[in-house]
Amino acid sequence: MKKYQRLQDLREDRDLKQEDVAKVLGITRQQYQLYESGKREIRFFQIIELAKFYNVPIDYIAELTNESVPYSRPSASKKKQIG
Repeated sequence: MKKYQRLQDLREDRDLKQEDVAKVLGITRQQYQLYESGKREIRFFQIIELAKFYNVPIDYIAELTNESVPYSRPSASKKKQIG
């Protein structure tokens, strides 16, 4: 499995411990450590939670882009025009 270096980098950039991030996900530090090390696949809904927590796009966590600026959401008025 692939090591999720980006998860570790995001956590360390914010001076957080693995335990801090594990609490956000509602799991143990040991479980979270397995995600960072790539010994266990992280679930998609947890990636979504981390993207919200760190305010970055999912693509950034997945290392599909180096752009860490979150996507802008359409305003309510634009949603009405679309639908």
